[in-house]
Amino acid sequence: MTLTAAELAAAIPKAELHIHIEGSLEPELIFALAQRNGLSLPHASVEALREAYAFTNLQSFLDIYYAGASVLLQEADFHDMAWAYFLHAKADNVVHAELFFDPQTHTARGVPMATVIRGLASACARAQAELGISAGLILCFLRHLSEEDALATLEAALPYREHFIGVGLDSSEVGHPPSKFSRVFARSRALGLRIVAHAGEEGPPAYIWEALNDLQTERIDHGVRSLEDPALVAELARRRTPLTVCPLSNLKLCVVNDLRDHPMKRLLDAGLCATVNSDDPAYFGGYMNANFVQTVQALDLSPDDVITLARNSFEASFVSDARRAELMGLLDAAIA
Repeated sequence: MTLTAAELAAAIPKAELHIHIEGSLEPELIFALAQRNGLSLPHASVEALREAYAFTNLQSFLDIYYAGASVLLQEADFHDMAWAYFLHAKADNVVHAELFFDPQTHTARGVPMATVIRGLASACARAQAELGISAGLILCFLRHLSEEDALATLEAALPYREHFIGVGLDSSEVGHPPSKFSRVFARSRALGLRIVAHAGEEGPPAYIWEALNDLQTERIDHGVRSLEDPALVAELARRRTPLTVCPLSNLKLCVVNDLRDHPMKRLLDAGLCATVNSDDPAYFGGYMNANFVQTVQALDLSPDDVITLARNSFEASFVSDARRAELMGLLDAAIA
């Protein structure tokens, strides 16, 4: 039986490279953790909280996102949040995941850095052992805060360096260009950390140039506005710089008004190493397969496009050459 492109997208193994673990916190778990930690919430029920997920832009989303994260206090809370994500990932045939986490969101509330990282790392180890999902953690700096705060955050995390593979840059994009963080990314590169950054979601193509040149990023998170600058597209193609694209997020935050207008196909046709990811799935209407399948259907992507997107996800992953070959082998076996 021949699978449709959408069926193929759901069935094949894939990597997820743009997932904010705090953005996978479902209302049900928010309420459960609030109860466990003796916290009261401003919403009367799970349903009322879910109805509050009405965003008009990135900032209106971030406001409720940070409020939801306030229930995370204990190591077990961070473990349980990540483990819930890994169960979704397993169901969607994700075989490798690189999770963003925002320590400043938690340390500002008095949660120790060790609590955050150890809780997440234990879930990653469990995902490998019980689900066969390899995973890495990427520490993200909040760009609406100062570079001094980011530098202090990096230093506070270094005792737990073995638990994270890289650093990134997220939160409110407009008005906070990547160059604002040149020193902390230089320090991170010197430590041998992998480098990624959000750019070109709401911010202009100039931010992508800054991420590439000032921060020396290995991947661009989002990057959908790169198409506005032909020279940038050519440079991204020349460097083979991956873009971790999040279609349902782009729709929910009004980067595009209709999924049929999403630039994913144009990114592929331009020869860019685009990938599909879920961003903040609890808030944006879907985990990996929902993003993949709905994008395939909206843009009438071909089976070859689907396979290219999956291959791109493995090519762009921060894994060993041996693990990458293993992941590519899983894909080849699935499409044989």
